[in-house]
Amino acid sequence: MDEALALLMEMPPPVVYAILAAGAVVENIVPAIPADTFIVAGGFVAGLGTLSVAAVFGVVWGFNVGGALAVYGLGRRYGREFFRTGRGRGLIPDGQWDRLEAFYERWGVAAIFAGRFFPGFRALVPVFAGVAGLGWWRVVPPLAMASAIWYGVLVRLGFLAGDNLEAVTDAVAQTQRWLLAGSLVLAAGLAWLWWHARRRQREAGK
Repeated sequence: MDEALALLMEMPPPVVYAILAAGAVVENIVPAIPADTFIVAGGFVAGLGTLSVAAVFGVVWGFNVGGALAVYGLGRRYGREFFRTGRGRGLIPDGQWDRLEAFYERWGVAAIFAGRFFPGFRALVPVFAGVAGLGWWRVVPPLAMASAIWYGVLVRLGFLAGDNLEAVTDAVAQTQRWLLAGSLVLAAGLAWLWWHARRRQREAGK
């Protein structure tokens, strides 16, 4: 955190906004790279009067939502072809397509909203919403609302941190660890369902 803060404080505002925007976009593409630390640091720098807190939030929120909608659009346009006939063939068993579509049809809005709070799933949920063919009107509202809540809280915490920045970052890190644990539990459950579906498919093909 100290390194991120020092880096942001030494750079001109346009560069800082660009870094925050890039971080907000990249975590939609590379799930292992969360931008939370830089966002808190950006809020803290705004609290020092160097940046506009409204602009920090607007940049982070706008680019995060834009990046998520971009991967959703790619999933909607190319995902089914990739998973059915391309290199991803076999990752989703044929018998699971109807279940995937039925899940997103029933729970898609809630899954997208909740998924934006969990590391890793932030990137995956919009992609599979696209693969499942969920319409834009059901994707944009929960995605935009969840991102606004999460990144709004992070920017606000950084902005109000003052001398308590270390305590704030520790609290954010602790929250991230709990959310990561939740992501791992969800991932394990999905992995078990995938393995079970693959086994049933192999047995049916005998």
